[in-house]
Amino acid sequence: MHPFAHRLLIAALPLSLLGVAVSHASEVELPSTMAWTAYGTNSSGYAQAVAIGNMLQNKYDSSVRILPGDNDVSRMTPLKQGRVDLCACGIASYYGAEGVMMFADRDWGPQPLRVITTSTASFGLSLAVAGDLDVETPADLAGKRIAYIRGDDALNKGTEAYLAFGGLTWDDVERVDYPGYARSFDGIIAGDVDASFTTTVTPPAQQLASSPRGVSWPVLDPNDEAGWERMAAVAPYFRPHEVTAGAGGISADNPVPSASYPYPIVVANQDLEDNVAYGLIKAMQENYDDYKDNAPGASGYALENQNMTWVVPFHDAVVAYYQESGVWTDEMDAHQNALVERQQLLMDTWEAYQADAPEDEAAFIDGWMETRRAALQEAGLNPVF
Repeated sequence: MHPFAHRLLIAALPLSLLGVAVSHASEVELPSTMAWTAYGTNSSGYAQAVAIGNMLQNKYDSSVRILPGDNDVSRMTPLKQGRVDLCACGIASYYGAEGVMMFADRDWGPQPLRVITTSTASFGLSLAVAGDLDVETPADLAGKRIAYIRGDDALNKGTEAYLAFGGLTWDDVERVDYPGYARSFDGIIAGDVDASFTTTVTPPAQQLASSPRGVSWPVLDPNDEAGWERMAAVAPYFRPHEVTAGAGGISADNPVPSASYPYPIVVANQDLEDNVAYGLIKAMQENYDDYKDNAPGASGYALENQNMTWVVPFHDAVVAYYQESGVWTDEMDAHQNALVERQQLLMDTWEAYQADAPEDEAAFIDGWMETRRAALQEAGLNPVF
């Protein structure tokens, strides 16, 4: 099925079907207080959490305390420790569920994360390319100077995924290392590098668009099945997305066929009480109009924007809500079950590995990644990492 199909299926369901199914569902039952982690106070993710929290307070007298975190680990640690109910995270939630990258060391491993909801809004995640170059698709990046951000696995994985779409690897471009994300855009403007990974609406992309070099965004043909397969092999969380907001004149009247993944990704631990998980998704869907315009990107929580066959499993109570709503299909159920089985395999493999793991930290991580890969391959699954 085409990657857009599950969203279109939901959007096409008659409202009468949704109304009848939901009318017999359980009532919203939420605790008097909840705690979430989110991105920093200047982020759209934090603003969205505040908007949702205000709705929950006004509608259900449930107070939400939001703890901003500066990085992925600081946002995920309170969830791991049970000090918060939810994390309005980024793509690190997927890395955490898989036990890779910053979550491959002995303090972490695969996490029992389950999705409550996600936001997919009008922006995209892409390589911002200097506009004075003749780059129309990722394949045109061959031989160009591409930024590599030291210590930022997510950004570098995004770059690698775009290169893969074009049939390229890091060996086909000139890698230019930078100590930070913002510095890479200074480098593009100064003419020292040609592209860096970002969102289309970020201030550095706007600054590049206003510079003499300008900005362009590689087009990803939604019908290029081979390209999407190559991208998915590197980063399966990307999906085709028509970007309608961004630097360089992107708008609803001038969209760019590109890619994206949800942000924020609202996750909980598997053992979050069913009534809380159910109450949250029901409240957010039934009161969508009360918060959708109250923070940038909050419109991305609409039902038609939910990807029902993504890469992290839903909480069981969220599945129950979608089943009652009439939008859950057998194909979605099979996908959910496969994700749950993958998660359990990873956690079982982690537990067995720790029993006789190396003491040296580097050897521990290398050994885990090898063990993880072998276990997934033996089960006929793609290790990805």
